Amino acid sequence: MISIINISKTYNGSEFPAVDNISLEVPKGEVFGLLGTNGAGKTTTFSMLCGMLKPDSGEIVIDKKNIRSDLNEIKKIIGVVPQDIALYPSLTATENLMFFGKMYGLGGKSLKTKIKDTLAVFGLAEHAHKKIINYSGGMKRRINLIAGILHNPKVLFLDEPAVGIDAHSRRDIMQHLKVLNQNNGTTIIYTSHYMEEAEKFCSQIAILSLGKIIAQGNPLDLIENYQCKNLEDVFFKISSNH
Repeated sequence: MISIINISKTYNGSEFPAVDNISLEVPKGEVFGLLGTNGAGKTTTFSMLCGMLKPDSGEIVIDKKNIRSDLNEIKKIIGVVPQDIALYPSLTATENLMFFGKMYGLGGKSLKTKIKDTLAVFGLAEHAHKKIINYSGGMKRRINLIAGILHNPKVLFLDEPAVGIDAHSRRDIMQHLKVLNQNNGTTIIYTSHYMEEAEKFCSQIAILSLGKIIAQGNPLDLIENYQCKNLEDVFFKISSNH
């Protein structure tokens, strides 16, 4: 579903690349985690995959479409859930979702039905007409996620989707994402610093440090290979050597 071929990115004024010659293959239906500390390069990689940032070199191919020449086509099949809440606080949940749905080319009765049904699935039906400014952090995160999946994307990009919220809300969001992946076959690219969450959620991960991939594989295989108790121990063991 996604091919990343030798991509690199150096920001103006920086001596070292933020991303340094990374290559990855992500099959359809994979839940792929990009893990790393601040400055490791995961956010830059994420931004290039979403088409928000152009790589200096290398190629990105999503569903057989090259991001350099076919970005508009790629935008139709991807969903992006940013770390920052990308909602209008003075609008209600329904008004926000109507706006984002129309951006994806949806509309009419089918969009209204999809919004109603999805809000119910996420336990927000009774809050549909409440302004976002009055939502809790966990509720905002759920609306943020819904905005990225209304059009049933083939690929969903999640940048720290559960950061800064309570454990209960985080668990609910991750459970919804698992269902989306299993029922729809949605390919998910996910960044996080929650190692325990990534260990349970991801089928494959790549650990980044200083713009390079320093480990890659199934979380349980990495734990066994590095003779660690959990993914967090693997992360610290590997990153301390780079």
